[in-house]
Amino acid sequence: MKKKKSRWSGSQMEVLSALCDAFLPSINPPSSSSNHSHPLSSIITHFYQTSASMAGTPHHLAVLLEEKLEHPKLYLSKLAVWLLSTWIGTFILCGRRSISPQFPYFKRFSELSLQQREAVLHSWSESNFYLLRILFTALKIFILLLFFTQVNEKQENDTWAAIDYRRPKPDNAEKFGPLEKGIVRLSHRSKEESVKRLQSLGFPASTPQHSTKNITNCLNPSFIIKCDALIVGSGSGGGVVAGVLAKAGYKVLVLEKGSYFARSQLSLLEGEAMDRMYLGHGIMGTDNMDVLLLAGSTVGGGSKINWSASIRTPPHVVRDWSENHGLHFFRSRGYEHAMDVVCGRMGVQSKIDNEGFNNMVLRRGSERLGFPTDTIPRNAPSNHYCGSCCMGCKDGSKKDVSETWLMDMVELGNGIVLPECEAVEVITQQNRGSCSRRKAIGASFVFDDYDGVRRTAVVDARVTVVACGAICTPPLLTRSGLRNASIGKNLHLHPVVMGWGYFPDGEWPESEKKSYEGGIMTAMSKVTESSTYDTIIQTPALHPGMFSALMPWQSGADMRQRMLKFSRTAHIFALARDKGSGVVTSPTNISYKMAKCDEDNLRGGLERVLRILAAAGADEIGTHHKKGRVLKVKEASAEELERFLEEEMSRALEKLSSPICSAHQMGSCRMGTDPKHSAVAPTGETWEVEGLYVADSSVFPSALGVNPMVTIQAIAYCTAQSILNVLNKKSEK
Repeated sequence: MKKKKSRWSGSQMEVLSALCDAFLPSINPPSSSSNHSHPLSSIITHFYQTSASMAGTPHHLAVLLEEKLEHPKLYLSKLAVWLLSTWIGTFILCGRRSISPQFPYFKRFSELSLQQREAVLHSWSESNFYLLRILFTALKIFILLLFFTQVNEKQENDTWAAIDYRRPKPDNAEKFGPLEKGIVRLSHRSKEESVKRLQSLGFPASTPQHSTKNITNCLNPSFIIKCDALIVGSGSGGGVVAGVLAKAGYKVLVLEKGSYFARSQLSLLEGEAMDRMYLGHGIMGTDNMDVLLLAGSTVGGGSKINWSASIRTPPHVVRDWSENHGLHFFRSRGYEHAMDVVCGRMGVQSKIDNEGFNNMVLRRGSERLGFPTDTIPRNAPSNHYCGSCCMGCKDGSKKDVSETWLMDMVELGNGIVLPECEAVEVITQQNRGSCSRRKAIGASFVFDDYDGVRRTAVVDARVTVVACGAICTPPLLTRSGLRNASIGKNLHLHPVVMGWGYFPDGEWPESEKKSYEGGIMTAMSKVTESSTYDTIIQTPALHPGMFSALMPWQSGADMRQRMLKFSRTAHIFALARDKGSGVVTSPTNISYKMAKCDEDNLRGGLERVLRILAAAGADEIGTHHKKGRVLKVKEASAEELERFLEEEMSRALEKLSSPICSAHQMGSCRMGTDPKHSAVAPTGETWEVEGLYVADSSVFPSALGVNPMVTIQAIAYCTAQSILNVLNKKSEK
């Protein structure tokens, strides 16, 4: 294959190198790290002296900016690189620091000293010009994430030995996995071979010989596939609907934008997993980079890469959705039964044989302060001591939908999954005898064939279910002609802020435990003791890349010191059940604004996080605020601790000062009883189009307040029962 020519000029690549080395320069280690006989001294010295450009990070950054990222503010990075490659542009962005007393008096960015470049980065992070703060935030995330996740031909990163990180290794699993016989990779076959494969699996497929304009808006698709039910999206919602309908004997076809990975195909490399299993290659944010977003994009969806937490819909949320939103089925025996069914299919249980580092810290600190803690139910066995489920489960013991509902569908012989196929639009036609409501008859989708040519195909289905998640479902519906005012609105994100605590080796908890090992979520604390709560305290999965991208950056030397403490730095976060909301225009254009009560809840939650870390015995504590302040707990008085907490809380949520994250997106096509205030009916069917259903977190009437997997699956199970009623009635006619 012909190598793609780089669009970056030589001077622009110099800028990328200079930026990378400004964040991570080659420096000499502190004397305490190098002037001793410890066997790790040479490794740590190499760690300090390896700059980002020496590791090849500028090349990875160029590829990321040019080929992978999509964001409305991406032009900032490209414009900045172009400006910094010229002396006048450098003067515009860097000011007097680019002026030289010698001819030619002005310098390009790559000609500035390290100290000058670091000063420029700090000036951008503190700038009153908001776009410069966005530029700093984006570059910091891109460069640090790439540096600590890129790997060599041995699938290793030179920094990992120094920071005491050992990547998890995949178990010896079967080569293909349980879904393989139901996976149809259109990209591996010719058109004729694809048609034969689909037909052999019981799905009528044909290649049209003439224009099909009367069927669909796209002309001459490569082929048309017929089925009873089309499911767009294979995550917690789509997977459950697919399994239920297949069990009832209907032919189900699942379209998945992402790729399929059997257990043996999981590399368990952070960078590769984010690139191939997450939406937007794992680097997504709201339009102003206010919130960083993580969402699954692979067969199994979010359930494939989530953190195992399997919490039933809280009673106060059930009451809220029933009483305040008129959705009375949430308080019915049917919904309770749905939760029982999905939890049973996932093997949800609450026992822990061996708790991991972060959760031990959370539980111990909470107990010492008298804060009650709950054990989080998980869709994994009690001995599941795995910190890598965010990259897929290496042995299949975490029961995501690809190990449960989708597997049921395939084992029954009633369903197939088409990975790397992206739905373009739902196809509708006017209903007979109706002047307003249309009927869904399938969807068109695109895929790349074995020659790399983009092809279009059509699915002809009796019912169509959209389950792309709260970020991707609204754009698909609007592309399909739906105009309901609630589509894309009311997006909730469960905003998260984090605190960290450093526990040196040899001190509690047990020194052999590492921050990145063990069950990701096993303990949880509520900020309020009432039956209704707006903030919960939990623990995240942070491997070196995300750890470095979120931690404060003060200098290259400071970042190295923080990374050397990586394996014994516990993280705990506060999550708010947000009242504020946002708008999804497209997967790359998302706006969001927190309400004041959300900010208050997060500040209160973060304060509790820091108190828990201190009470657990941390040597140092801090937040992700860009100032990077650290409190040495054991040297501080009670008054100094209180002052530190007060100061950190006062500025915790300044714009772009602390990373705010979201791994749960919901509500952007909310369910309700009135089309004026909701996008779908209680049955899951859209108000505008008959036979078109939505089955994912976008139907949540409001923010949930806890991890959403069980709630998504339970609602999807109920929606599947509604679809069965419709299909059964049609079959009886």
